[in-house]
Amino acid sequence: MRTPVYELHIRPMFTATDRDHMIPRSLNLWSYDGVVEHAKDILDHLKAGTMPPTALGGPWPQEWIDLFRRWKEGGFKRLELGVAVITVNRSPGTVTVKGTGTFPAAGYKGWFQLESESDTAKTYVLYFEPPDVPVAGTADDFDLEERYRASDTRALFVHDSTGVQEH
Repeated sequence: MRTPVYELHIRPMFTATDRDHMIPRSLNLWSYDGVVEHAKDILDHLKAGTMPPTALGGPWPQEWIDLFRRWKEGGFKRLELGVAVITVNRSPGTVTVKGTGTFPAAGYKGWFQLESESDTAKTYVLYFEPPDVPVAGTADDFDLEERYRASDTRALFVHDSTGVQEH
């Protein structure tokens, strides 16, 4: 069974209402570090059915609680921001964002994911996912691509481990 990952499995379960409800209690549920720091208390409240409160959409289904528990017991896995040489090719029909490089170690996976978009810009994040257990061998080279229609003329940004750059 796959180890749950914060950005893919845990963070999406916390709604904006959940987050707003907990901020006055000094817990940002959209902060990896905050959730890790308070994971035991969060899990205790989830099991008791007191988080989130019924009035705010709670309690969570048992599958979600089990997923949170597996994430905690699995070592709080999270994605890493990758780094790559980014190129953008604009053809008449398509914009292709390409990242080229070498993963940090054997067994890594990577992809571009749409992080945010507005009327004027879109931002992709370059994620690397480490393997659940170390893999012997050498790190693989990668060529990752994301495509969208050329009619989308918004500014393009890529967020990676070096920051956010416009392309």
